[in-house]
This record gives sequence, structure tokens and C-alpha cells, in this order.
Amino acid sequence: MTRWTAVCGYTDLLPERGSCALVGEQQIAIFRDFDGSLYAVANQDPYSGAYVMARGIVGSRAGEPTVASPMHKQVFSLATGVCLDDGGTTLPTYPIRVNEGHVEVAV
Repeated sequence: MTRWTAVCGYTDLLPERGSCALVGEQQIAIFRDFDGSLYAVANQDPYSGAYVMARGIVGSRAGEPTVASPMHKQVFSLATGVCLDDGGTTLPTYPIRVNEGHVEVAV
């Protein structure tokens, strides 16, 4: 059964900026795109082990929303979590939604 956890208000998230939330025991990096889409990925950089993905650089490649690790600059798809520089590495992704103005994440 999916358990949704409210983490913040939708309007609290700035477009193209990451935020971090602790959901259960998981640190989740949350992003709001300029078109209003929301993405949730693990906050831990799989290359360095540091919990920094929420501070990554948001962008896109071929129309796909991305975040670049602030540590070593590997680029990850926000939609799938796949590293676009090394397809064998991924960030866990999490379901995210807006419910009555609140952003909710399922872990």
C-alpha cells in the first residue's frame, strides 16, 4: 500500500530549485520545473555518497528534465533517475503529487 507524506506547500517550491525533505528515513530531493511538473529523487549522490542532489543544477537534455550533481557534475534524468553520462547508474525516483495545495511524496 502506498503511503503519501506531505512535505511542503506547492507554492513553497521555487521553479528550477531543489528542496530536500526527510520522508521516513529517506532524504528526498524535490524539484519543480518551470512548467509546474514535480520530481522526487534520492538526495544521495551515488558517486560521492554525499546528500547533495537537492543542491544540484537543474536543466534539460533533449527536452528531458535533469539535475547535475553539485559534486562531480554527472547529469541525471529527473523523470527516470538514469545517469545520462553513465547509463549503468541511477538515482531512486519516488512518486510525487499535489493534493489540496500540498506536495506529497510516497516512499
